[in-house]
Amino acid sequence: MAFLSNFINGLGLGSIYAIIALGYTMVYGIAKMLNFAHGDVIMVGAYVSYVSIISLGTPPLLALVIAMAVCTILGIVIERLAYRPLRASASLAVLITAIGVSYLLQNAALLIWTSNTKVYPSIVSFPPLHLFGGKLTITGEMLISVLTCIVIMIGLTLFTSKTKTGKAMRAVSENRDAAELMGISVNRTITITFAIGSALAAVAGVLYCSTYPVLNPTVGSIPGIKAFTAAVLGGIGSIPGTLVGGLLLGIIEIFGRAYISQELGNAIVFAVLIIILLVKPNGLLGKKVNEKV
Repeated sequence: MAFLSNFINGLGLGSIYAIIALGYTMVYGIAKMLNFAHGDVIMVGAYVSYVSIISLGTPPLLALVIAMAVCTILGIVIERLAYRPLRASASLAVLITAIGVSYLLQNAALLIWTSNTKVYPSIVSFPPLHLFGGKLTITGEMLISVLTCIVIMIGLTLFTSKTKTGKAMRAVSENRDAAELMGISVNRTITITFAIGSALAAVAGVLYCSTYPVLNPTVGSIPGIKAFTAAVLGGIGSIPGTLVGGLLLGIIEIFGRAYISQELGNAIVFAVLIIILLVKPNGLLGKKVNEKV
């Protein structure tokens, strides 16, 4: 029964990683840049929802909507001010800028909310499920995380394949210059991508802090890095790969903590990243792209 319990916990944690990883995979797949400030957008979303619930007394669902709106605007501002001017620059310049934006958001959070750790209130109101005579417990947070992940994955898949904006995103991902010649606004498409990724970061931040109710300015750093690992594991740029990578990484982490070492849980996760980069750099579902030179 412990094995099944760990497996379910791994699915719940992996679902959150998958939602976070979507921000990485969408931005990389379309804009061809790694937004390492994504983890701090998660932190901002968690803080905004916390303030909405505790200080303003808003219902949890409304607090989530407010957090998504704030993070969407934040994502657009970050893209417009920090990344758009560097779009034609070397990857190293973008990487350094992303790290700078990350530190900016963390220190702004320190100034606004201080470094004191806060206890995040759960947004889930229904009780946990007790199965097999109480031997197996599935928390409401785990159920909501898995269901939310499934809904988001299906919604994004339909969005990118059925809508005009989604098709524009795919076109920009394939060939930015050709898409622009066909009348697609590359700037607008990339901005929408950042907006969607940042809104999903808010959802992930709320779910993560509801499951693990500790909130501080660095709360998004480790989940953000692990979600990046999940994106690489599944194949960065692939939405189905993100789902597979997130779920697998969550299961690996929980089983590693349960059967190998509680202290080495993070090390096991990053060891997976190293192995994947050595054995299959494109990820499980990633595509190898041949560039003509």
